[in-house]
Amino acid sequence: MKKLTIDYNDDGKKLSTYLTNKFPDLNINAIYKALRKKDIKLNGKRITNNEILHYNDILEVYINDEILSGLYKNNNNIPIIYEDENIVLFNKPANLEVIGQNSLTSIMKEKYTYLEPCHRIDRNTIGLVLFAKNEDSLNILLDKFKKYEIEKHYIACCYGIAKQTCDLTAYLFKDSKKSIVYISDEPKKYYSQIKTSYKLIDYNKQKKLSLLDVTLHTGKTHQIRAHLSHVSLPIIGDGKYGSYELNKRFKTNSQLLCSYSILFNFKTDSSILNYLKNKKISLKNIPFTEYLQ
Repeated sequence: MKKLTIDYNDDGKKLSTYLTNKFPDLNINAIYKALRKKDIKLNGKRITNNEILHYNDILEVYINDEILSGLYKNNNNIPIIYEDENIVLFNKPANLEVIGQNSLTSIMKEKYTYLEPCHRIDRNTIGLVLFAKNEDSLNILLDKFKKYEIEKHYIACCYGIAKQTCDLTAYLFKDSKKSIVYISDEPKKYYSQIKTSYKLIDYNKQKKLSLLDVTLHTGKTHQIRAHLSHVSLPIIGDGKYGSYELNKRFKTNSQLLCSYSILFNFKTDSSILNYLKNKKISLKNIPFTEYLQ
């Protein structure tokens, strides 16, 4: 968050003009997106309009530093973990959406003649995102995700001492208006069944932290975050389903959740992608181990 005081020379300027002058690499679309999400405060009040600023106004801007500095405007800053003629896997940083304006997709499309994401991860989840480089590959991979023939593993750093292994089943309801999901142990109307499993990688008994290898068997919005929180294993840094006090204690406001590996567990014919059958692509290092030290 940036806290800015409007000086005499900027009196009477529009918010968008002031911010683009202050941060020359900031994309104007990022400002309008922040306004829509109420991520800008003027004199302590959240605003949604492109207001006129006045001398001594206090502006609080909740746009992450990477976007303010234009870091992701250069697509060379996004690491490529694997690439061939049909697919590419990027290592997405935090504070970057997969789709939309100023997203991983829009940034990387400048580099490719064809590029479409095959799945999504949350803005503050880091790690692997799979893209197709042609329409045939996209159709195959979307079908494989639908049939659960692509296995995704995540690393999560949670508060609480987890079991060695656990298979979780529950029911999830997505409230699109509030952008939040709810978990129930019992089936309810409009709730979908979810399945999540994990293996314990390591833990710190004194800090009461567990590092988990999490597998999604269903792919619902916020599933890992909400499901682990439901069983008293909130992910550190999760501002929606976690704990403000814990996030403050461990000094992080970005959830410690990483899309760590993808296994192409194909059961049926995959046409031009048959060569990927049983191939597993992972990040080199397991993230978040420093929190357990």
